[in-house]
Amino acid sequence: MKTEDLIDALSADVAPVPRYALSRRLLGGLVLGGAVTLLAVAGFLGFRPDLWLAMHGAMFWIKWFYTGSLALCASLATARLGRPDAGAAGWLWIACVPVVGLMIISIQELASVPSSQWLGMWLGASWKVCSKNVFLLSVPIFAGLLWSFRRLAPTRLRLAGATAGLTAGAWGATLYCLHCPESSAVFVLTWYSLGIALAALVGAMLGPRLMRW
Repeated sequence: MKTEDLIDALSADVAPVPRYALSRRLLGGLVLGGAVTLLAVAGFLGFRPDLWLAMHGAMFWIKWFYTGSLALCASLATARLGRPDAGAAGWLWIACVPVVGLMIISIQELASVPSSQWLGMWLGASWKVCSKNVFLLSVPIFAGLLWSFRRLAPTRLRLAGATAGLTAGAWGATLYCLHCPESSAVFVLTWYSLGIALAALVGAMLGPRLMRW
C-alpha cells in the first residue's frame, strides 16, 4: 500500500473537529477550576468584609486589572500552545505591559509618601501568607487546565506547563482579590507576582510529565 493510500484509509472515518473545540475545552477547564478556587476563597479565607466599599476605590480595580490582564494574556498563550504548530511569544510579551504599568504606579506611590512608610507599604499586614495563598488558589485551576490538555496536542510541553501555571496563578490571584485587604501597589507587585511566578515555575516543572500525549 502506498503512503498516500494509507493516509486516506486512516483519515476516511475521522470526524471533523468543531471550529472552537480547543477554546471550549480550555474554557471548561478554567471554569471548573475557577469555581473550586472561588469556593475555597468563600469557604476558607472569606470575602473581605468591606468588599463593597473597596470596590469604590481605585486600588481594588488596579489589582484586578493587573491580575486579570496577566490571566487573559496567559490564557491566550496557553490556548495557542495547546496546538502542535503554534507559539505564544506574542501574548507573553504583551503580558509584560501590566507589569511595567504597575511598576510605574508603585514608584509614584512610594514617591508620594515619606521613606519611613515604604517598608510598611511593601510588607503590608499579610506578606507572609499572600504568595502562598495565591499559589494554593492556583492549584484547582491548574488541575482544570491539565484536564483540558488531555484532549489537546501540545508539543512544547515545558512552555505549555509554564503558561498553564501562569494562567492558573493569575486567575487565582484575581479571585484572591475578593479576600485580600491590601491596598498598596508595591505590595501587589511583589507578593502577588511572587505567587503567580511560583505557579508558573511549578507548571514548567510538571508540564513535561503531565502534558505528554
